[in-house]
Amino acid sequence: MEDVQSYPDERRIAIDRVGVRGLRYPITVLDPSNRTQETTATITMSVSLPHHFKGAHMSRFIEVLNEHRGEVTLRTLPAILADLRQRLEAERAHVKVAFPYFIERTAPVSRANSLMDYESWFVAESTEEESDFVLGVDVPITTLCPCSKTISEYGAHNQRGHVRMQVRSRIRDTGEREIVWIEELVEWAEACASAPLYPLLKRSDERHVTMQAYDNPAFVEDVVRDISARLRSDRRIEWHSVEVETLESIHNHNAYASIEWDRSRGVEDETPQNVDSTKDVVARERVGARA
Repeated sequence: MEDVQSYPDERRIAIDRVGVRGLRYPITVLDPSNRTQETTATITMSVSLPHHFKGAHMSRFIEVLNEHRGEVTLRTLPAILADLRQRLEAERAHVKVAFPYFIERTAPVSRANSLMDYESWFVAESTEEESDFVLGVDVPITTLCPCSKTISEYGAHNQRGHVRMQVRSRIRDTGEREIVWIEELVEWAEACASAPLYPLLKRSDERHVTMQAYDNPAFVEDVVRDISARLRSDRRIEWHSVEVETLESIHNHNAYASIEWDRSRGVEDETPQNVDSTKDVVARERVGARA
């Protein structure tokens, strides 16, 4: 049969990325507590298309994924990317894998256990000479407004927010990337918030987290700075981006703040010299009012 995709294209315009998006697929990811965890991912796979090809063979994306069925992690993505480049005759391949990741949470007072899901993702890209891997996670949190607490005779407005974190870890001398666990990112995000979220709370737990938030007021600026400081202090992490967005309970708009930082830029003097432990960050009371 004729291979129409391989016909020459007279426009001579290369395409940066072409492929498949919205592909749902069962995968296995690494879990530090249980070794592995099975979940369902939404996958985007693409390659660069040379100017002389009319199109890409879309079926080959699915073929490559089927051949690597099972674990899709930092350990296996390089081989998947290499196969995509080889099978589609491309210089560059790109994969994004988004999936819910489940962590067992224990309520602070009743000690009731339940599972909570965190939207997570891998973004990987490679050429013959270089490769990249970024881990991301969306962590829901609670924030309580320091200004509201300071100016109110009683109470303070609080709201649910989201911390969207992405990290790129350093490459060891062996050529392998350092592993940063999703659990670690969740812990750091929650430690810098007014209070964490839980899937299951009894009345005693609800009392605890409400008072915890009141004792730890935080603007989005506080949360994003504290998280960035914690990430900068971890020598495994070469680059990170953090965005904090709160769904304001007394406004018809959201508040947000973001920071992107790269260790390779040589700005070590901007890295905090005495970063508090997560316990200290949680305990610190942040108060103040905006002008």
